[in-house]
Amino acid sequence: MKSRLGLASILFIGATLLLKVSGLIRDMVIAYYFGDSYVADAYLAAFIIPNMLILFMTNGMKNALVPSYIESVEENNGKRYLGQVFKGTFVLAFILSIIGMLLAPYLIPLFYPDFSPEATEIATWVTVIFFACISFVGMNSVLEAFFDAESKFSLSIVSQIIVILSSIFAAFLFANQIGAYSLALGYLAGTVLSLIFKLFLVVPRKVMDVKQKIDWPEVKQFYWIFLPVGLTVAVGQVNLMVGTIFASYQGEGAVTYINYAKNLVHMPQAIFGVTIATIIFPLLSKAVTADDTPQFKKGIEKGLTTMYLVLLPSVLGMMLLMPNLIELFYERGAFSNQATTATTQVAYLYFGSVVFFSLNNVINKGFYTMKKGHLILMISIGSILLNVVFNFIFSKWLGYLGIPLAASLMALFYTAACLVVFVKLVGGLDFKYLAIDYVKITAAAIVMSGAVLGVQQLIGGWPNIVEIIIVAVVGAIAFAAVAFLLKTHAFLFLLNNVRKRNKKG
Repeated sequence: MKSRLGLASILFIGATLLLKVSGLIRDMVIAYYFGDSYVADAYLAAFIIPNMLILFMTNGMKNALVPSYIESVEENNGKRYLGQVFKGTFVLAFILSIIGMLLAPYLIPLFYPDFSPEATEIATWVTVIFFACISFVGMNSVLEAFFDAESKFSLSIVSQIIVILSSIFAAFLFANQIGAYSLALGYLAGTVLSLIFKLFLVVPRKVMDVKQKIDWPEVKQFYWIFLPVGLTVAVGQVNLMVGTIFASYQGEGAVTYINYAKNLVHMPQAIFGVTIATIIFPLLSKAVTADDTPQFKKGIEKGLTTMYLVLLPSVLGMMLLMPNLIELFYERGAFSNQATTATTQVAYLYFGSVVFFSLNNVINKGFYTMKKGHLILMISIGSILLNVVFNFIFSKWLGYLGIPLAASLMALFYTAACLVVFVKLVGGLDFKYLAIDYVKITAAAIVMSGAVLGVQQLIGGWPNIVEIIIVAVVGAIAFAAVAFLLKTHAFLFLLNNVRKRNKKG
């Protein structure tokens, strides 16, 4: 298990890094052309509604299809099963796409009543365009899940990069002529190109039978597994929309600050959190299929410690460098220094959100592997109510700064509830092992923070990019040295994997 985790990590982290850099560039393009204006607010708010369906399809499909497809392959039914899910998903996605396009003119005024008429018009048409993507997103999601089941994680990431790059190029070409619509139309073109790319890889291999008629009972059986998983993912997006709705009442620019800060702060989660959780998922699935409970629990524990090891120093480092990072990435064109200050303040309060949700990614993979996604769904629905209450209280008290604080507190309660339920389900975890490693990792992160703060005092006022590089190098060395001296299990696990690969090379 260790060698596979290490090998897949290199490929997937590299591809995921490219994906997140592409996403960052897209945000930089939006900031450059539209700053913190009502146009940016309208585009970002509009994207959230169809994005619930997009994530419902993509992430939900991966969590549901990977274990069921692996099981069907072992029963020599993989080719037919994949074809049935692919065709059934296309039909369902097409229906959802049409419904969403028809409802868009009613959804935007309902969710964002404080938007100006101009912002409402932009948001409505952007929503229509994004809903038009859903049919292609559905087919893409099945093929991406297939790649993950084969441990070819980087292929699904590359296909997502195609979508983002298409949006970026469309903005460069047409933003001055058609504004925010260029990004949405570029996204639509990207979903088509991404599907062509996947079919080019899949069709010659003949791993999917699409000639047979749709077996709706079989498709229905799959979607009984998929539905709670997909809805759980959608619930996460609902929580994001709750924050955006409250932000829309805080004046022009608030939606933009919330989105830019969230995307930047959650980058470590998107790169390392999702990567580690995705890579261990097929391994957990095989442990469950083989009825190997000790190996399954060991995989969860290893995922939790590795996640914390990689994530904590990354997030702390970002927090210490946040003003530099936001100025470097966003402050140009229509994005002012005032917008940089506001976005920085919001970003600090997302710290808890990224840490807790990243750890929860591992726990959720355990639920999905055991086909217990309905339990997460129940907890997630409760998190929506909690999020509404927190947003109401803190936005009244702190304005738009209360929104990321509400997200962090909600993430804490959500992760704690998931952990309690999961531990009862599997009969316990080795909490002594987890606690010792977490204490060592936290100590290393504290030493790293002290070293970084000392260096920042010495090089304050230097060019942003130089300061960021120096701080990153010093922080990484300090953290790695302390983690090694403390004999942190997660650090030694990763180090041993690197040594093994070097010997093989």
